[in-house]
Amino acid sequence: MSAGGASPFSPRAALALVGFGALVFVALLWMIGAGMTGGSTNDGGGHAGGKGLNGYAALAGLLERRGHAVRRTRADDAFTAPGLLVLTPPHDAKPEAIDSAIARHRYAGPTLLVLPKWRATKASGKGSRTGWVWLTGAATPDWANRIARIGPLDLRLAPLGPGQARWTAGGRSGTLAAPQAVQSMSSGRIAALVRDGAGGTLAGYLDDAGYYPVLANAAGVDPGAGEDEDIHPVIVVAEPDLLDNYGLADRDRAMLALALIRAATGGDNAMPVSFDLTLNGHGRSANLLTLAFTPPFLAATLCLLLAALVVGWRAFLRFGPAKAPDRVIAFGKRALVANAAGLIRRTRRLHLVTGPYAAAARERLVRALALARRADPAASEEAIDRALAARQPDAIAFSTIAARLRAARRPHDIVKAAQDLHALERTLIR
Repeated sequence: MSAGGASPFSPRAALALVGFGALVFVALLWMIGAGMTGGSTNDGGGHAGGKGLNGYAALAGLLERRGHAVRRTRADDAFTAPGLLVLTPPHDAKPEAIDSAIARHRYAGPTLLVLPKWRATKASGKGSRTGWVWLTGAATPDWANRIARIGPLDLRLAPLGPGQARWTAGGRSGTLAAPQAVQSMSSGRIAALVRDGAGGTLAGYLDDAGYYPVLANAAGVDPGAGEDEDIHPVIVVAEPDLLDNYGLADRDRAMLALALIRAATGGDNAMPVSFDLTLNGHGRSANLLTLAFTPPFLAATLCLLLAALVVGWRAFLRFGPAKAPDRVIAFGKRALVANAAGLIRRTRRLHLVTGPYAAAARERLVRALALARRADPAASEEAIDRALAARQPDAIAFSTIAARLRAARRPHDIVKAAQDLHALERTLIR
């Protein structure tokens, strides 16, 4: 191998560039697979990505600061993942989808269902920010009485007077964020956790066959024996202002929100919390990249990355310098002759050089033997024959070999005659 020009990069610099590029590429694949390239979810909706009055971004951030591992999921895999599942469906959600999400999560972890109330439009004008909304009215969701898992909730939306516009939960109480439109429920299957001043249930849990001692203690009821100890509770919040950004602007309501989360998790302050975004129209189906970074395919992906790393390392540690390519047209007279010969060989016109070659050999011998330069070619060849006969009487005459060379047409005959002529020339010049 031949050494080429000096590389502008040192081996360490080349390794750093390749390693950084590979790392960025793998990170990009992971971000695409994890769904981190789908844009912002801060669209003014009532979900964990919304930063308007009706959103729940403040609750998600508060739980993160309290030590919970918070996920904002855009796939239905959260319905079967362990931890607390927070559902914040909009007014136009399908009751079958909500019922399916609750059913799939019953044996994976507790479920917190927050009912919608506010109608909102995106805010515009001076001072407004992305995701901010105007609250244009309130209405109860039509699907609230059509969820089979929790039965009819019998919602009520009404204003409360100054003496009733309060919430109470255990030993704490506070004011409601919007007393002109308070949403409560009166289902007999819901054990009340938070009540308003008129006795309506603002938040409660589904009193079914499960065993929920922490929730029962917060509600002040007997937990019972519990026929199914593996099932997890379903907590329903009828008044969203207890948990949304509008409500968490008040410290007392923020502490109430933490108390509800603590009761839902059974006092587990480290339980992961998943805020579902699929019911709000931000779902994303799994793709090949998502599967590549998800068990059990993650093992195969790691093996492929490791194999690529080994191949790259072996390529970096190759033996010897890189081979420098040869020039297409080399320098010097020898290269010029070689290039000309190659051109003639490619054109298959060797017979065209026989006459000039014989003439060039005759002129060289004329100069070497000091013969007359302006003589006739035939006379020059006769003079060369006489000089050759004087040295080697038995040698073939120059004129005979030259004539044979000029008459040759096959490559073999041309080369043989040229060699004989060259040998004769060397005999006379020595």
